[in-house]
Amino acid sequence: MSWQDYVDKQLLASRCVTKAAIAGHDGNVWAKSEGFEVSKEELAKLVQSFEEQDILTSSGVTLAGSRYIYLSGTDRVIRAKLGKIGVHCMKTTQAVVVSLYEDPIQPQQAASVVEKLGEYLVSCGY
Repeated sequence: MSWQDYVDKQLLASRCVTKAAIAGHDGNVWAKSEGFEVSKEELAKLVQSFEEQDILTSSGVTLAGSRYIYLSGTDRVIRAKLGKIGVHCMKTTQAVVVSLYEDPIQPQQAASVVEKLGEYLVSCGY
């Protein structure tokens, strides 16, 4: 399966995610959904933020030029929101899975899909 297949067939096809991207820890995009213009700089900053989440409480999470309010996170997950759009990101061994979801999708629905794929990628060494 290609990286684009993971975005299209695992994340978007679930209908629990409206936009998604998978990138390396360096911020290089491996695959993304159409119209989700996340930059290498935004993704690299996001990956660094998993280690220093206190920075996110003041700066938020910026993806595709939009700044989302940081809600919570762990060393592997970051959650944020802006209006009706939520963000759920998971860091794996070599990558970060980034997703956006919109009402009426519930946060736990997006979390389940993103984290299931993230756990699979970890199990494969990614």
